[in-house]
Amino acid sequence: MDLRNLAAQARVTFLLGKGGVGKTTVTAAMARALADEGSRVLVIELEGRPEVGRAFGLDGELDYAGRRLYEAQSGGFVAARRVTPDEALLEYLDDHSLGRLSRRLLSAGMVDVVAGAIPGIREVLLLGKIKQIANEESELDLILVDAPATGHAVTLLTSPAGVSAAARGGPVRSQADQVVEMLEDPARAAVILVTIPEELPVTETVEAAFRIEDEAGLALAAVIANRVEPPRHSLEVPAAVAASELGVELHAATLATLDEAARFQRAREVEAARQLERLRTELPLPILVLPRVATAAVGPAELDLLAAALRHAAEQPGVGR
Repeated sequence: MDLRNLAAQARVTFLLGKGGVGKTTVTAAMARALADEGSRVLVIELEGRPEVGRAFGLDGELDYAGRRLYEAQSGGFVAARRVTPDEALLEYLDDHSLGRLSRRLLSAGMVDVVAGAIPGIREVLLLGKIKQIANEESELDLILVDAPATGHAVTLLTSPAGVSAAARGGPVRSQADQVVEMLEDPARAAVILVTIPEELPVTETVEAAFRIEDEAGLALAAVIANRVEPPRHSLEVPAAVAASELGVELHAATLATLDEAARFQRAREVEAARQLERLRTELPLPILVLPRVATAAVGPAELDLLAAALRHAAEQPGVGR
C-alpha cells in the first residue's frame, strides 16, 4: 500500500499521540509527502502552536483564515489553518444570528463561561467546524487534523456521542448528531495513532485505540512509530578493538565509558524492537516506522527527509495488512 492510498481511505484523518512523541512533526511530514504525490492537503491545528508552519520554514502562528505552506511540482499543496473551540463557538453564534451576543461575550471575556455551561459543547462545535470545512472545501483531497495529546484527543472524539445522548433536541443536539455521523463513517473520518517505541507511549497508544473504536466509533487507519533507531552492529565491537583498528590510543577509563554507552544503546534498540513487536501483536493495523532525526527543531530539510521516509515506510511489505 502506498501512502496516498492509505490516507485516501477517509476525508478527515485525526493524528493523535502522547505528548512528546512528535505527532505534529509527523502530521507535517505526512502532509508534505502527500502533496509531493499530488494530493491537496489541509492541516488543521487545534492548539495555536507554531510548529507546523515552522516545519515548512515559515515564522509565526497559523490563523483562522489559514495560508498555503507548500506548493509541490506535482500540483499538490499543503495549506494550514488554526481552529480553536472559542473561535468555533463565536462562529456558531454568528451563524445563528447571534453575532451581537458573540461580540459581547468576547469583549466581556465570557466565552469560557458560556462554553463551560454545556459539557461537551466545545468539542461538538470544534468538530462541527471541521465537518463544515470538509463538506465545503471541494478543492481539497484530504484534511489532516493535528489533534491534542492522547487524553484530550480521546475526550474530543468521544464527547459528541455524550452530548447527542444527553441533549433532548435543538441546534446543539442536531450538531452533535451530525458530528457523530461523520465520526462513525469510515469514508469521512479516521484516526492515525503516533507513538514512539517505548513502553509507556505504546501502552497509551493501545489503550487509546480501543477507546476510540469502542466509545467514538472511529475507524483506525494506521500506527506511525516515530523516532525508531535501526540496529547498529558496530555497537557489538568492543571500544578497545575499534580504537586499535583506527590506530587511536585511549585511556582505560575512556574505553570503559564507551563500552557502557554501547551497552546502553543496544539495550534501547532491543527494547524498541520489543515494543514494535508488541504494537504489531496488539493492534492489527498497518505499522509505519520513521527514523529518529537528530535535531533540536524540525525545518524544511528535516521535513523533506521524514516525508521521504514516510513514503518508503508505507510501501514496505506487510504494511497494508
